[in-house]
Amino acid sequence: MNILILGGGGREHSLAWAILQNPKSDRLIVAPGNAGIAQIAECADFDINDGAQVVGFVVENAIDFVVIGPEAPLAAGVADRLRDSGVLVFGPSKAAAELEASKAFTKAICDAASAPTAAYGHFTDAEAAKEYVRRQDVPIVVKADGLAAGKGVIIADTLAEAEAAIDDMFDGSFGAAGAEVVIEEFMTGEEASYFILCDGMDVLPIGTAQDHKRVGDGDTGPNTGGMGAYSPAPVLTDAIAQKAIDEIIRPTMAEMVRRGTPYQGILYAGLMIENGQSRLVEYNVRFGDPECQVLMMRLGAQVLDLLLAASKGQLAKVKPNWADDHAVTVVLAANGYPGNYEKGSVIGGLDALPQDSMNMVFHAGTATHDGLIVANGGRVLNVTARGDSLTEAQARAYAMVDKIEWPEGFCRRDIGWRALG
Repeated sequence: MNILILGGGGREHSLAWAILQNPKSDRLIVAPGNAGIAQIAECADFDINDGAQVVGFVVENAIDFVVIGPEAPLAAGVADRLRDSGVLVFGPSKAAAELEASKAFTKAICDAASAPTAAYGHFTDAEAAKEYVRRQDVPIVVKADGLAAGKGVIIADTLAEAEAAIDDMFDGSFGAAGAEVVIEEFMTGEEASYFILCDGMDVLPIGTAQDHKRVGDGDTGPNTGGMGAYSPAPVLTDAIAQKAIDEIIRPTMAEMVRRGTPYQGILYAGLMIENGQSRLVEYNVRFGDPECQVLMMRLGAQVLDLLLAASKGQLAKVKPNWADDHAVTVVLAANGYPGNYEKGSVIGGLDALPQDSMNMVFHAGTATHDGLIVANGGRVLNVTARGDSLTEAQARAYAMVDKIEWPEGFCRRDIGWRALG
């Protein structure tokens, strides 16, 4: 079959890598792709947030199946345009994608479904938000309601920091995403990511992971889009995971059906776990990045069959086959990230690295210039490895990192530290 993946980051590189291993994949196109994706698949350049352009490309290229990677096309309703045109697509409708596009919407769903989550307030003006935080304990979490590319969350340790974050959001620091603000209780515990395929009726868990959001070792410094991840996440035990399905995921899906907006795609539940209990931190309506990279590394070719089953309403007929293994991905980012950084620096040493089922470098923000791979974003490479143990996978990943020649980049050296103690 002919397959189109929308997106151009490390998540989409790993999806392309896994899907290509399946014999059902005849032709694979990724739009817009990146320098690493271009080494394994065709790349196309058009506006992936424009439903009409996407449908036109699909028709012209006889595409049989579309996989939507990032959240922006989902929030723009691209999946709806494709379904209306009779195209098989993996990804939720615009209405269902509100689970990520609006934090206030998710909170309302949790209230209706009695799903455990942080206490919160939702505000459309700064003074009401400040009055609320003055009555709360600190630290407290201030969130831009809309999509802010993973950057619209401020953990304020003092009242002054919370009020400054509120002013920043309402003053436009996060664009339209900050026009409304959600303020949440600061939850303690250990956070983990749970990935569940949904087809509107059935749900199928396909893996756990733990992301590392802070820029520095030991979880220090500002939040980022993610500096690395590992899978599985031991804190998400079988018992805790099943309880999350029963108390959070299934009630959410039932509420979405009740509202007439059934959810189809991957549901990424960020969970805060403490004393054997989990509470919902947030939903994302796409694979996490860089969590997707470790999941794809462990799942391989079967990913395509699982995505197809979810898209066809046939999840009850499939299940993932997991090896008893571990995977680690280390993000190499441009110096200065998540603040200001420069683009265009040359990255060397990649050609000498292995590319197989145990070792891969997924490109997140790269381009080619005069035949060379150059940095073209904040998070640039995802160095990913598998092993029989987390220790082995971690050692493999950092061995590859150390062979990459890129003085303009940096990484955390402790990915997996919580699980390794």
